[in-house]
Amino acid sequence: QVQLVESGGGLVQAGGSLRLSCAGSGSIFSINGMGWYRQAPGKQRELVAVFTSGGHTTYAASVKGRFTISRDNAKNMVYLQMNGLKPEDTAVYYCNADPPFLRVVGGLKYPYWGQGTQVTVSS
Repeated sequence: QVQLVESGGGLVQAGGSLRLSCAGSGSIFSINGMGWYRQAPGKQRELVAVFTSGGHTTYAASVKGRFTISRDNAKNMVYLQMNGLKPEDTAVYYCNADPPFLRVVGGLKYPYWGQGTQVTVSS
């Protein structure tokens, strides 16, 4: 099984910065293909930054140029540096693989999500 623990969220004014951290562990965890998702109230969860094959990165258009994903392979850590934050960045942020890791519960497989970390940007 995999375990993902996100941290680093908080309340920040528009234009401010935050750095999110994600600690991964478990027998199926792999730092390759890890990314950051976010889910705002009433909206679907979206992928905002991800490592693709070859270690390249891809960003959602809404965050490109402001967010930077990075990783520490030795520590199984993934980070998201968020600069120039906007009120529309307010959401719960999750790290996960793309596609998300699965957990077996009662013989069935479900997408696994950590607890996430809340980011709130005030105007």
